[in-house]
Amino acid sequence: MPRVKSSRSTPNKSPIPQGKAGFVRIISGQWKGRKLPVKDLDGLRPTTDRVKETIFNWLAPHVRGTRCLDLFAGSGGLGLEALSRYAEQVTLVEMDKGAADQLKKNLVALGSQQGRVIQADAISWLQGPVTPFDLVFLDPPFRRELLPQVCDLLEQRGWLAPDALIYLEREKEMADLALPANWQLLKDKQAGQVCYQLYVREINDEARV
Repeated sequence: MPRVKSSRSTPNKSPIPQGKAGFVRIISGQWKGRKLPVKDLDGLRPTTDRVKETIFNWLAPHVRGTRCLDLFAGSGGLGLEALSRYAEQVTLVEMDKGAADQLKKNLVALGSQQGRVIQADAISWLQGPVTPFDLVFLDPPFRRELLPQVCDLLEQRGWLAPDALIYLEREKEMADLALPANWQLLKDKQAGQVCYQLYVREINDEARV
């Protein structure tokens, strides 16, 4: 399996930058400029507007009409942004009840019928009934080593449509990350101690038949 190259320098032990708590802002699309409340939770790290703008510039041609999964939804910043940009359907999975309830309230406030919130542990949920997604956002809590298992479950259990796009956000100091061999890196950027990357799932011609 290909491995994502990591820094060989001594890990920086200073805290991972935190996103601004209190609200999440939608930066473009049908709800551009809307600010939505965020549940105040320990360790919640909403993706900053600057990073989110970069991500959705990468994804600009690909969001409309897609089925999206925001697996560690938290504030819902990524999933709600996809909905604002006319994703066909977005599933937001969040383990914390308070955060999940806030996401449901935010969907009601937006008047969205295309979003659904599932309160569940991500790894347990991925072992249940499968629906393929075109676009997956993976921004798990840092320093819990969740990504390797999650990525394997997504690939092996059929959660990814052919040519699915997968966005990963992770701590810079994470050791080499083993990913499925058919995930090809498209974009790779760093903001402070946070790495964010976009992959495409490639399948061979035999698998397409």
